[in-house]
Amino acid sequence: MSESKQYYFVAASRKYLCEDEGKPLGETLAERRRNFEARNLEVNFWLIEQPAFLEAPELASIKKQIPQPAAAIVTTDPNTMRWLKLRLEFVATGEFTAPSTSIPDPLASLAIA
Repeated sequence: MSESKQYYFVAASRKYLCEDEGKPLGETLAERRRNFEARNLEVNFWLIEQPAFLEAPELASIKKQIPQPAAAIVTTDPNTMRWLKLRLEFVATGEFTAPSTSIPDPLASLAIA
């Protein structure tokens, strides 16, 4: 297993993050990505549909709060997390350490049936 990192996330229904908020959220994330690239910073956030990390036992209480199918924006930076929380309503927030036994790949998605 590689060295563990702390990950922070906002999660909501896929419909909310990718459809209802999708266009403004997509534009906001693209702008943030351009800002990082212009400053030669590594992009530290990812949009994940059906995030596998929500299946971890330690995140069961958060998963119960989120209508399924879910989506999440994951980051390794607490400042990016604060930035996301200021821009999004109706999201669950949390954090986890990965890789771990219960979360081997922090950015993995579940197969969408």
